[in-house]
Amino acid sequence: MSRIKYYIFVFLVLICALIYPQDKIEDDKELQQSEIAFGIQTAELETQRNNFYEAIKKLETVLALTEKVQDKKNQGIVLSKIANLQYVVGEYDDAEISIIRAIEVQLGIDDTANLAVSRFTYGKIDLAQKEYKKALDYFKSSKAIFEEQGLNELALQATLSEAEANIKLINFAEANTLLDKVIILSKKNEFDLIHASALNKSGYIALQEGKLDKALSQTSKGLEFAENLKNLELLRESNEILSKVYEAIGNDGLAVKSLRTYITLNDSILKIQRENLSPERRAQLIIADKDAVIKNQADEIQEKDEASSLTRLITILSVSLITILSLLTLSLYKNNNIRLKTNNMLYKKNEELLTEKERAEIAAKTKTNFLSTVTHELRTPLYAVTGLTNMLLEDNPKPDQVQHLKSLKFSGDYLLTFINDILQINKIEANKVELDPEIFNLKNKVENVIAALNNSALDNNIMMHFEYDKKLPEVFDGDQLKISQILINLIGNSIKFTKDGDIWVRVTQLNKADKIHTIRLEVEDNGIGITKEKQDNMFESFSQGSVQINRKYGGTGLGLSIVKGLVDILKGKIYMKSELGKGTSFFIELPLKESEEVKKVKKHDYSKDISKLDLKNVKILVVEDNKINQMITKKILNKMNLNCDLIDNGEDAVEMVKETSYDVVLMDIHMPGISGLEATKRIRSFDKELTIFALTAVTLEDKMQEFDEAGFNDIISKPFKQEDFEKKLYLALTKNQTEASA
Repeated sequence: MSRIKYYIFVFLVLICALIYPQDKIEDDKELQQSEIAFGIQTAELETQRNNFYEAIKKLETVLALTEKVQDKKNQGIVLSKIANLQYVVGEYDDAEISIIRAIEVQLGIDDTANLAVSRFTYGKIDLAQKEYKKALDYFKSSKAIFEEQGLNELALQATLSEAEANIKLINFAEANTLLDKVIILSKKNEFDLIHASALNKSGYIALQEGKLDKALSQTSKGLEFAENLKNLELLRESNEILSKVYEAIGNDGLAVKSLRTYITLNDSILKIQRENLSPERRAQLIIADKDAVIKNQADEIQEKDEASSLTRLITILSVSLITILSLLTLSLYKNNNIRLKTNNMLYKKNEELLTEKERAEIAAKTKTNFLSTVTHELRTPLYAVTGLTNMLLEDNPKPDQVQHLKSLKFSGDYLLTFINDILQINKIEANKVELDPEIFNLKNKVENVIAALNNSALDNNIMMHFEYDKKLPEVFDGDQLKISQILINLIGNSIKFTKDGDIWVRVTQLNKADKIHTIRLEVEDNGIGITKEKQDNMFESFSQGSVQINRKYGGTGLGLSIVKGLVDILKGKIYMKSELGKGTSFFIELPLKESEEVKKVKKHDYSKDISKLDLKNVKILVVEDNKINQMITKKILNKMNLNCDLIDNGEDAVEMVKETSYDVVLMDIHMPGISGLEATKRIRSFDKELTIFALTAVTLEDKMQEFDEAGFNDIISKPFKQEDFEKKLYLALTKNQTEASA
């Protein structure tokens, strides 16, 4: 092409670009998306043919297109695939740079599933570079996401790699536990490739531990699967391990046979790898291409030199320009390498911080789930203990039985307090405690708490003293329940550690700004006191003075931790002063808003209201699988002149509701067969009006939305307060009778 024709071509291209219709832009975007998908598929085909470098080349072309159209999701996927292929061909440094870029993109768009795949790939790269502990973290992180999203095969691959990392770290016990899980689940789900690899690794561990029978059995099974799959890598691995097992057993013939098979397979795999374009060969071809270009340019220069001296001058200038551009390109290349290395370091640090954060979140979530399960399991039998004890105390027991029953009631109440304390701590740590402000009389509130605890104080021969600052108003707007909890814990603590002494409770005003008063609550005793060494840890969970003190005085060691959490929620401060043998003082500083007195509403007795209703035709269904709890609930209802039917599973409950017109259903949640949630959903499919209460011991804070979606009218938490149960039942029955008469 002559120089003039070239200029004409460039001019036409520019003109076309300027007049290109704008309404075709969207079509171009769709076309580009199709090109991206096609490019990824083509690269996959090249990968299946073991043309790894060709696949990388195609993916790099697709990557440029994703960056052009700002398709972040596909950009992350393509970078991850490039990193995996670079890992396969042993370019670990390049693979690490690519995978860090992929993770950065996927974090930015919150692409959780593909992020897990990238982390799994990063783990494989670290494993290949002998960074085993770091690889272990990535495998665990990716496995957690795979399991959460139900990606079973990927989760098993991550578990298998986790076991491999543990093998490298000589953690054979942990590796065996993981491999047992993989072997069982891969066989169940027919993931034969994973199953064969897990069997081989199990055989390798058994060989290292000297368990030759197990080593032979597991590796032979792995070999059988590998032969069926015709997988050269697995066959090589199986034969390598078997050769060592037979050698250890003393069977030299089979050892040599397996070793020869291993060598043959190894040679075949190396041959296949050599057939692919290596980085060195690629560099040689690039250099050869450059030499050819230079030679052609030299021939052209010679021809042009012969034509005219002017052309020779132009050629010299062109060569000079190319040289300058080459130097600039080299400089940019070096600068880009420095920038990439710096970014690489930053990405790695960010990723490490993110991994630590995720591990902490997983641990916190595990703890919350554990506490929720444990409290449910404790509340269910506790419902039976407290219910039966109250029933026996109301049934005129013999005089010599009363003290035993009261002791049993005390133990049940103590256990319930302990469970509630654990739940309170869990809620505070999870930031799930909300403020519930209301107008109340502070002076009366403190007096009531002191009066409630006075009997316990008298048992220890303690005198209680109360002082209220005359400058301080009495009525405030605040969360009186949390203030009561703080006082109960602090005064109860003083009573527990004081004998034959005094306790002073003081409420004083520190300062005032408009209607906001900063008050100080002080609880002082002259009890045993606390050593200076122990004072720093007194507000931590399960912290007491010593094991001996715990044994002697009892308690859970959660009281002061709860107080500290509640004070923080109320935006206050807490501090203490104590001297061993002389006593302890706790100081709470809280901001409270002054308010006006409101009229008190008299507490309503719903048990009397229920007795006035027409209860002859009232039908109640109790769905409860625990026989003791069935008996207790029925007894409580009978005392209220209410009859009920009992059923112990969700399926039968649905059928009973279909056949009988009930006024109220009391539904347990955890039962054999379908749960109470599922049973309620089925009932709501044909009866939208029936009143259904969840009678349950589960922790409610995290389940409210689930109960609402299932269709429950309300929740009664076990063990429940009698007055709460009566109120909810009365309101439900009143509503039903009003609607029936309308």
